Amino acid sequence: MKKVGFIGLGIMGKPMAVNLSKADVDLLVNDLNKDAVSELEKLGATSSSVKEVGKQCGVIFTMLPNGEIVNDVLNEALNHVDAGTIFCDMSSITTIEAENNYENCKRSNCEYIDAPVSGGEPGAIDGSLAFMVGGSEQVFESLKYYFDIMGGSAILVGEVGSGSVTKLANQIIVNNNIAVVSEVLVFAKKAGADPNKVYEAIRGGLAGSTVLDAKAPKMINRDFAPGGKISINHKDIKNVVNTAHEMDVPVPYTAQLFEILQSLKVDNQLDKDHSAIVHHFEKLADTVVDPN
Repeated sequence: MKKVGFIGLGIMGKPMAVNLSKADVDLLVNDLNKDAVSELEKLGATSSSVKEVGKQCGVIFTMLPNGEIVNDVLNEALNHVDAGTIFCDMSSITTIEAENNYENCKRSNCEYIDAPVSGGEPGAIDGSLAFMVGGSEQVFESLKYYFDIMGGSAILVGEVGSGSVTKLANQIIVNNNIAVVSEVLVFAKKAGADPNKVYEAIRGGLAGSTVLDAKAPKMINRDFAPGGKISINHKDIKNVVNTAHEMDVPVPYTAQLFEILQSLKVDNQLDKDHSAIVHHFEKLADTVVDPN
């Protein structure tokens, strides 16, 4: 029986691979971060090159920073795979990139499915991620066992590329929501209210949300250790704006959000958690969101 490959052991990928290993999946892992690889080896996974992952694995998961890297890794692995190998890319990429990956796989008689996730590092750690999947129902069903280990839900949205469309839609909602939470807490602090008490007061009402509960405490406690880096969200929102423009779909809120993220890039904030979007609003209002 062929093994399972996992390429990309970053903030999200490592805990996802850990959960697979803990479920006794026979795993080959690959990443530039040797410490992350060593951690997986201690759980029974095997360190491997992309070439060996291609040779030995019937299913290959990728969780990588951007579409260009996914394409490079995919092409390298495709030089060594058997027909019928399934590539499941869980990275956040564009629909066009996903469709190109599918065509590359098809030329090698391999299967491809795009399955980006939502839930951040906490969801990756506790196995509650939401998978947004594009591909054939047959391939989706063959991967359901693994999705159930890594996530709390997996929905087949449509053909290849549909998963990536859904993830971009998810990023529009999440990042605009974080920006609004940032604006609210800065407004409250500037007005003289305790932002923590404001948060506690509104979270049980209609304004309550998963994003509010995940990000408001981080802003207030000044905890910007990345669970989802601004750099990744900057890339995703740029993809949203570019894709929308190609389709002649106006996205005014998201276009403004991209400029906010761009200002954070200029301000060297890209490696922080996306709750650090609050820095943009703090700078405008000359105040800091904290409980003091």
